[in-house]
Amino acid sequence: MSVGNTTSEHTNHPPRPRCVLITGATGAIGGALARVYATPETHLVLHGRQQQALLALAEECRAAGASVTLSSIKLTDDAELKQWLTTLCTEHIPDIVIANAGKNTHPQADSMLEPWNEVEALLDINLKTPIAMAQHLVPAMQARGSGQLVFISSLAGWYGLPTAPSYSASKAGIKAYGEGLRGLLAPHGIGVTVVMPGYVTSPMCNAMPGPKPWEWSPERAARVIARGISANRARVSFPFPLNFGTWWLAVLPAGVSQWLVKRLGFNHTGGE
Repeated sequence: MSVGNTTSEHTNHPPRPRCVLITGATGAIGGALARVYATPETHLVLHGRQQQALLALAEECRAAGASVTLSSIKLTDDAELKQWLTTLCTEHIPDIVIANAGKNTHPQADSMLEPWNEVEALLDINLKTPIAMAQHLVPAMQARGSGQLVFISSLAGWYGLPTAPSYSASKAGIKAYGEGLRGLLAPHGIGVTVVMPGYVTSPMCNAMPGPKPWEWSPERAARVIARGISANRARVSFPFPLNFGTWWLAVLPAGVSQWLVKRLGFNHTGGE
């Protein structure tokens, strides 16, 4: 009897594809990340609310060799979110989860503050949904002993911008949550990366008031983010000049930071 041949029959199985879940896949960064991860070794789970764009992205990723599953559930409905992620984990626990779905709002000329219904919707998708996703996914990742959670913050998370106070608050919140979670989950083999992009060309970016220095393409941003995820970096922030400047806004005396923000043109909301 050949023990070696018997062992070979049971071990020479093709490796299972890694599973990468991306929410907000029909956005600029989400779509670019899907294309970066679209390889024959990857099963992509893509979530998006724009049906035609999502279907087109799926075909593009399949043409690159990836297998693709699509979803358009309402992420802010916790019961629907839990059911989706629970079902997903029974089939294939994601190896990488990129909680990329998000939105922005800004103060309006006629009322000064941001519309409250828009603020609530923003906090639901930018902050509560990524935290809820972690709640539903971490137990399965912990049982397996591996996984990578990726939270999309922003350089606006360093210092609140008058042009987007609620957006800044949501991004500061998810930054703090991701940083805390990284230390909590590291002993269980689960990595956490917080991504803090600057301005990345997209409809959402174009709609934001104020200057947009050092704007990057989604493709460039996606390559940098993917490298950071692969290295399990605690933080991926870019571009360097804007990251350095916004970091200083967080550490300088508040009066100095507020003066600088106004001088740089970020106080203008269209109502002045």
